[in-house]
Amino acid sequence: MIISKEFSLFVRRRLLKMHYESGVGHIGGNLSCIDILLILFHEIINKDSDKFILSKGHSAGALYITLWSTGVISEKEICTFHKDNTLLPGHPPVSVFEEIPFATGSLGHGLSLAAGLSKYKQLTNTKGSIFCLTSDGEWQEGSTWEAFLFITKHLLNITVIIDNNSLQGFGRIDEISSMNNFEQKLSAFNCDIISIDGHDNNQIRSALSKYSNKTKVIVAHTIKGKGVPFMENKLDSHYLPLDDQTYKEAIYYLNKL
Repeated sequence: MIISKEFSLFVRRRLLKMHYESGVGHIGGNLSCIDILLILFHEIINKDSDKFILSKGHSAGALYITLWSTGVISEKEICTFHKDNTLLPGHPPVSVFEEIPFATGSLGHGLSLAAGLSKYKQLTNTKGSIFCLTSDGEWQEGSTWEAFLFITKHLLNITVIIDNNSLQGFGRIDEISSMNNFEQKLSAFNCDIISIDGHDNNQIRSALSKYSNKTKVIVAHTIKGKGVPFMENKLDSHYLPLDDQTYKEAIYYLNKL
């Protein structure tokens, strides 16, 4: 299935409805990565051999809605998001869905998990690629750089996707810990770096499809809260849920796109 603008907006509206009904925040980071996840799961991933790890586990809502859009998660299950006895908690669970191999949310650990999966495939000559979506804030943690050093040293078949929305839980990335010349820092490793607009489906599709015999890093420049003006580039969107009024306003803006 080729993802269209109309389908992306349809999924975005369902994402907001899910968060509104559950009273749960972390909406901004979901909206910054949803376009990437839709292309990845509908057009790129081979479900029989590839694996995906959502390192930025607080964006579980975007992953659940993406899996709902592919038919893996039912509408009934989506309606239980973050509620008692749900299969869909605020961070991805383990041993529930085959498409979610690890419980994630302790930021900075996802890339190490991806490295382990990929090294296993390399040692056993098993087919399949590993895709790992990280937040830019995770690259302020040493464990992420240690994993990346291991990955590039061993030429592991991993596509590292960085949701580069310039905000983390305590403020702007460059104000918390300088990320100046981020892509230049990455280029010091033996990897291929692709810089894209993380909301342009054609650029996402092209970057994910591009073959590389090295570790591939996609730096996706995104907007936290994309599509909802009062959320865009706002730290509040990392935390605050939608009330009746803000939900109506958010849907209004999405319907205008």
